[in-house]
Amino acid sequence: MSDRNDLDERRRGKLKVIHFDKNEKTLVESEKPKETFADVGGLEDVKKKIRLNFILPLQQPEIFQAYGKEAGGSMLLYGPPGCGKTFLARAVAGEIDAHFLHIELQAILSMYVGESEHNLHDLFEKARENKPCIIFIDELDALGGSRHQMRQHHDRMLVNQLLLELDGLRTYNDRVFVIGATNTPWYLDAALRRPGRFNHLIFVPPPEEQERAAILDLKLAGKPQEKLDTSKLAKESKLFSGADLEQVVKDAVELALERTLNAGAIQPILQNDMKEVLKRRKATTLEWFATAKNYATFSDMNQDYQHVLDFMKAHGMK
Repeated sequence: MSDRNDLDERRRGKLKVIHFDKNEKTLVESEKPKETFADVGGLEDVKKKIRLNFILPLQQPEIFQAYGKEAGGSMLLYGPPGCGKTFLARAVAGEIDAHFLHIELQAILSMYVGESEHNLHDLFEKARENKPCIIFIDELDALGGSRHQMRQHHDRMLVNQLLLELDGLRTYNDRVFVIGATNTPWYLDAALRRPGRFNHLIFVPPPEEQERAAILDLKLAGKPQEKLDTSKLAKESKLFSGADLEQVVKDAVELALERTLNAGAIQPILQNDMKEVLKRRKATTLEWFATAKNYATFSDMNQDYQHVLDFMKAHGMK
C-alpha cells in the first residue's frame, strides 16, 4: 500500500495508527513506559510541579474538580541538551499508566500540501482514543517556531494546526496530556505560550553532584573496572549533562580497550582513565547557559527564565 493510500485509509479510520516511523515509514503503535519518578534521580522541584498539575488530578479528581481543574493539559520542558527531558516525559507516562506517543517532526511532515496538518490532527485524534495518553513533542521549536520568521505558508499552517489541537476547539482533550521539549524555548511562537497552551514552563537543569555520581555508577555497571570513586569524579564534572557523562564513560572504555589489546588480557577501567577523560572534556551545557543568560537578562519581559539565572547564581556561574 502506498503512503498516499495509507493516509486515505487512516482518515477513514480503517487503520489503528499513531505515527510514522521516521526510518521505515511504517505505522507504529503507542507504548506504555515502565519508567516512573522513582527512576528519575533528583529534580524534586520539577517532579513536585508535575505531580500537582498532571498526576494528582487523575488520582484525586474530586478535589481538583471542586476547583474546576480537570485532568489534562500541557507543559513545556526546556533546558540544556542531554539532561533527560525525554526520560522525564516517559516517567510521567509511567506514573499515570498512560499511553505514550513520541512525536518527532519527521513523523509529521509530508510532501503533499495540507497532509502535514492532517498527520498532526490524526495523532491527536488517536491520543484521544487511547486515554489517558501523553503526546510528547520532541524539539518543539522545529514544529512550533515563530510564524513571523517563517517564509513558507505551509510552515505557518502547521503551527496554526498545533495551536488548534492544543485549544481543543473540535475535540475534548480530557486526560490527554501534551508535553513539549526544547533546548531553545525563546524561538517558539509566542502564541504557544498563551495560557491554556504550553503555560507550564519547566526548567530541567543539569544533574547535581549526587545525581552525577549515580549516573556514572549506572553507566559503569557491568564493565571491568577497579574500585572507582565516582563521588570524586562527580565533583570534577560540574555542569556535565547526563549525555556528557555517558560519553566520558565511553572514552574511558576506549582507553581500557587499548590496554587490553596490547596486554592480551582484559584490563579494568581505572580511576586515572576517568580523570584523564574529564580533563580533556568540558561540559556541553556551558554554551547553552551563555545563550540562555542573554535571553533571560535582556529579552525576558515576563521573567520566564528566572530559574536559569537562579541556577547559574547558585552554581557560581557568571
